[in-house]
Amino acid sequence: MPKMKTHRGAAKRFSKTGTGKVRRNRAYRRHLLEAKTPSRKRKLRGSVIMSKGDAKRIAQLITYVK
Repeated sequence: MPKMKTHRGAAKRFSKTGTGKVRRNRAYRRHLLEAKTPSRKRKLRGSVIMSKGDAKRIAQLITYVK
């Protein structure tokens, strides 16, 4: 059986924490920012830990990513 390849698209969007959880960036922060309130934009900053169900699928795609 050949080694599994890392999904490069997923590797650019997701990363793993030191404990192995999957981290993702928040959506809705790319464009049309004038219409969004400053507090809403502030809450969209930074990354968050993925929910367990989604993280299980993504973890397979980024197996070798640290």
